[in-house]
Amino acid sequence: MTVEKNRLTALVPMRHHSERVPGKNYRPLSGKPLYSHILESLMGCPAIAKIVVDTDSPIILEGIHKSYPVVQLIERPENLRGDAVSMNEILLHDVSQVDGEFFLQTHTTNPLLRPATISMATRDFFSRFPERDSLFSVTPLRFRIWGKGGEALNHDPSDLLRTQDLPAVFQENSCLYIFERRRFLERKNRIGESPQMFEMTLPEALDIDDELNFKIAEWILKDPGRKSRGGPASV
Repeated sequence: MTVEKNRLTALVPMRHHSERVPGKNYRPLSGKPLYSHILESLMGCPAIAKIVVDTDSPIILEGIHKSYPVVQLIERPENLRGDAVSMNEILLHDVSQVDGEFFLQTHTTNPLLRPATISMATRDFFSRFPERDSLFSVTPLRFRIWGKGGEALNHDPSDLLRTQDLPAVFQENSCLYIFERRRFLERKNRIGESPQMFEMTLPEALDIDDELNFKIAEWILKDPGRKSRGGPASV
């Protein structure tokens, strides 16, 4: 199955309220609103046919309408606002509002995500679909992980391997999810029954969750050599 015949609709949820970083989704980062970085990365990806933003923020609605008129806006209904609403509930509403068979979901909080990486993920998804019914991005971690009861989870304490030699465990990093409409509606979950993991590394996989993350992203984006160096998008 080829990407060319199955272009994606990108879904980008954006809340007005943020607990840890006030006004996070529209706060300026490197000279433009945070949401601009992910929108421009999506616009640079040929596999994306349409970009849809779901938001309850009047600031974001106005800003995107003015600066990115090609982006479709969905005003989030009252019953889907608030910290306790799950992302799958929001996506169910969004999918009901737009056309498309395949969807890619990402977040404003992934400003370092590059078009080349998005394209690589879409190629990986379609090359293995339908055997693998969905894709989500992960960051490999090689640390000595312990359970709450003091049990070693991924290593043998009597055999102190170097951390780089430990078997990787994988953190769901919330950068990318790709799924098909039919299977999503059946399961009501963006991760299907037989998903594939798409590996990404830091700093590209950085998710802005607090002030420190914001400062790190700001510092990276100020680096004049960043674009020319690029970096590994997946493993």
